[in-house]
Amino acid sequence: MKKGYIQVYTGDGKGKTTAALGLGLRAVGHGFKVVMIQFMKGMHTGELEAVEKLKPYFEIRRFGETSKFVFLMSEQEKRELAADIQDELKEIFRIMEENYCHILILDEILGCIQAGLVSEQDVLEILDAKPESMELVLTGRGLTKKIAERADLITEMRAVRHYMDAGVPAREGIEK
Repeated sequence: MKKGYIQVYTGDGKGKTTAALGLGLRAVGHGFKVVMIQFMKGMHTGELEAVEKLKPYFEIRRFGETSKFVFLMSEQEKRELAADIQDELKEIFRIMEENYCHILILDEILGCIQAGLVSEQDVLEILDAKPESMELVLTGRGLTKKIAERADLITEMRAVRHYMDAGVPAREGIEK
């Protein structure tokens, strides 16, 4: 890839991670290497199983793994999670420095900013370090103005109706 862009999938609607996975799947079909780093996710999901079958072309790594929603965490738990993520951010810079993949997806990185686990400045530094030829995809709620100004593509998922609002839990193969 000659020129890589910065893409953002944001908003309060469903589909941000799914869109990023779809982009990754398409890229693998063209021989690209994709790395997705999922933040704040701890439960087992179908994408982990699917992507396992696509190695070495597509891999998922998890940073700040937790089975607890941030809004249910104590302040101490949040501090510990933030410290773990700060250590793990170094791996992102290593991936970029080594130009390890064609597409790097930072799933829920924007949610990490919103939850106070990483700073906007941390993410801006990641954007600054992006190699020219690498596509960088950011997902999550809470897109900041400074990051939006740097993005080449922004897609906003808007919630219109969701069956979870009627009490339907996350379903295997659909939401997890």
